[in-house]
Amino acid sequence: MSAAFPARRMRRLRRSDALRRLVAETTLSVDDLVAPLFVREAIDSPVAVPSLPGHVQHTVASLVVEAKRLASLGVPAVVLFGLPARKDATGSGASDPSGIVQVALSELRGHLGEEIVLISDLCLDEYTDHGHCGLIAADGTVDNDATLGRYKEVAVAQAVAGADIVAPSGMMDGQVGAIRSALDASGHTEVAILAYAAKYASALYGPFRDAAGVAIADGGNRRAYQQDPRNVAEALAEVALDVAEGADIVMVKPALAYLDVLARVASSVDVPVAAYHVSGEYAMLKAAAERGWIDGEAVAIEHLVAMKRAGARAILTYLAGEVAEAMNG
Repeated sequence: MSAAFPARRMRRLRRSDALRRLVAETTLSVDDLVAPLFVREAIDSPVAVPSLPGHVQHTVASLVVEAKRLASLGVPAVVLFGLPARKDATGSGASDPSGIVQVALSELRGHLGEEIVLISDLCLDEYTDHGHCGLIAADGTVDNDATLGRYKEVAVAQAVAGADIVAPSGMMDGQVGAIRSALDASGHTEVAILAYAAKYASALYGPFRDAAGVAIADGGNRRAYQQDPRNVAEALAEVALDVAEGADIVMVKPALAYLDVLARVASSVDVPVAAYHVSGEYAMLKAAAERGWIDGEAVAIEHLVAMKRAGARAILTYLAGEVAEAMNG
């Protein structure tokens, strides 16, 4: 046997695109994609988000059109973020039956039926005048336990409006268990929970906050309740707690900068794992591509494949629509 045989065997299987596809270890498909969408109250037409090229704050009507387009491309799910016309200290719009996300969920369900999975972000930051993910205590900190009561109310409101999956993103201790108990007690036992289980206090969320109209009061931050970027074992503990409390899917956010965390989570749990390819990751790719520094389409696919390779079963990405269009040829 030739000493060169092993090396040539490897090269033989890379010789053509068809061969490479035949032996590929990781496959990316439209079925892996979840499209984040923003819907805004009290606007007459969509409003572009400059820091998220290609994305807008939708009216309810334009949201329905976009969801229909995504469904026609085979994208299996969307996740909704709401921008209310009015904010207050308790984020009352998040659970108001007439709140923007509840109205949008109802409209999407009425127009699309079961064609697409409706995921609703479950948090208060888009609805509070202080921009935090929970209620503020007298000492200025986020009151974890009081916030859980609000999350229960929001979960039930979203379930009534038509959500298939609620996605608590506030990183409050005990949020999954509290939401599961509220959904079950209200008869919504089939509504699933996608837990932002390892959500890091990242600097990559800026474009999202522009798109969602979120500003944290007094220059504050969320490091007291979001995950420390330096820690992995702590993230694994957070994930294990969410699974124990009843999470149906767990998520790591951001994705690219935390592929090591994603891989370790995927190997440690027996529920599907999602990754959030966040706004800053998307915006950097788009900015570099616009300047001609990278092949934007090729890098986009490479990034998404990396997330799949690390163990993601689903990827929330602002690339969902354009990647689905490319895959549909």
